[in-house]
Amino acid sequence: MTDDELKDLDKEVKKRKRIASEWASKLHDLVEDRLPAGWEEIPGISQGTIEACKAWAEANARLQAAQKG
Repeated sequence: MTDDELKDLDKEVKKRKRIASEWASKLHDLVEDRLPAGWEEIPGISQGTIEACKAWAEANARLQAAQKG
């Protein structure tokens, strides 16, 4: 993998981490501000958070593997 490809993958990991953090923030806001009245939002926000974290984990694993060699 070239240096440019590694840099691009690192950017992807950072972007996916930011997106996962945004979803985590939505989940936190739901818990802190809108429950129990907003209980119907739990599945959608939870699924979005799971998908964002999974996308980050997959990208991060690719980056770690590329950095090892």
